[in-house]
Amino acid sequence: MRLTRVTLFFITLIIGLGFYRLIDFLLKDLEAQTLQATEETMIDTANLLANLVENEQDLDKVFEGIALRKLDAKIFAVLKKEVGIQAYLTNEKGIVIYDSGHPENVGRDFSSWSDVFKSLRGRYGARSSRTDEADATSSIMYVGAPVRRDGKIVGTLSVYKAQKDVLPFVSERRKTIIWATSYIGLGILALIIAVFIWLFRPVGKLTDYARAITRGERRPRPEVGIGREVNTLAKALHDMREALEGRQYAERYIQTLTHELKSPLAAIHGAAELLNEEMPQSERARFVENIRSQTARCELLIRQLLELSALEAQDRLQEVHSFDLATTIRDCLDEVTPRALTSKITLVAELPPDLPFVGNEPLIASALRHLLENAIGFSPPKGTVTVAASVDENSMTLSVSDEGPGIPDFAAARAFERFYSYRAGHDHKGNGLGLPFVKEVAELHGGTATIAALSPNGTKATLTLHRSGS
Repeated sequence: MRLTRVTLFFITLIIGLGFYRLIDFLLKDLEAQTLQATEETMIDTANLLANLVENEQDLDKVFEGIALRKLDAKIFAVLKKEVGIQAYLTNEKGIVIYDSGHPENVGRDFSSWSDVFKSLRGRYGARSSRTDEADATSSIMYVGAPVRRDGKIVGTLSVYKAQKDVLPFVSERRKTIIWATSYIGLGILALIIAVFIWLFRPVGKLTDYARAITRGERRPRPEVGIGREVNTLAKALHDMREALEGRQYAERYIQTLTHELKSPLAAIHGAAELLNEEMPQSERARFVENIRSQTARCELLIRQLLELSALEAQDRLQEVHSFDLATTIRDCLDEVTPRALTSKITLVAELPPDLPFVGNEPLIASALRHLLENAIGFSPPKGTVTVAASVDENSMTLSVSDEGPGIPDFAAARAFERFYSYRAGHDHKGNGLGLPFVKEVAELHGGTATIAALSPNGTKATLTLHRSGS
């Protein structure tokens, strides 16, 4: 999934850079547009006031009245309390004859200022000047309009307004733009992440499923949601796995069955040939018994191989029901008791009165019989085989212990491999199919099977079963 993370990173980076450039462009243009809109309004105001002067209206009284007005105008998030526009009037030479905001300017020559200079010549005049050159927020906007009498320009009326009166609106619009674009960007990113999760999480599950197939693990087909594409891919992988496993499974079992049957068939063939010769009746009976025992060995091998192959073909339990596991264990002990008595083995059960469980009872019983037969076969005469059970919140643990020589570590590591059988130091002969069967039963119940030596002697086989449904 590294490619997914890299792709998501670059998509996030591209979206982030794109929205950063968009926000940067909008914010840079915002102040200029706001000032342009303000300037347009100031042009109207300057010409209105110029018209009042031309009609011999007293500007002093106009601005005195304006100063008395108290405003309570909420424009978006900005509260406006007073009129923020002022004006000054010059004669035809550019000498200030009235200034509503700065009376000290009366008598000063403003003829060189752009708003006055151009307006006196009938052109549009405007300027922006700072009261403090070091402070960008101290700028004041000036817009002039010519004052005419009898068709001649006799002066200039300029209105002016501090730019800091406009900056609160710019600031609020900045916040609106930043939050809006951020929400849109985060929404798009969240949508992309959701799509990636919707698509690539199932792909990740299918990747793990494919790797499990490569490792030879048996897993059910993963749940990948409702997406048609990923479900089609999941089904194709599952079908491919079943097809490959079926072919490999048949090849593997034919090879192993052929190998395992060689020894008993050779013994049967040899005994059959000897029976054609003249020999004492006792010898003939011994060879006949050998044929019978080897035939039984072949039958047992084939039966157990069929049981194991049927079990390995399942990816989940086919039949599940509730039962008392304690009763099942006691029934298994009763079944192996005759063999234990023959070998003078004592069977001990350390079980609670009842063990309610949900699973496949015949499979668990068969697995437990395999463990008990192994323990009896490896136990010395007058030894003890102990069956114990314990329960916690999520699992149930069954253990079968014997007092034999103990399984070495190298044999314990391979004990659950098909056809592996450890026989050193005793005459118990197995075909190496019992413990693999136990392992399959445990895994189908969501559990595990382990085997290890005890100290100072003995072996303990443990079957852990998941009990979420019990």
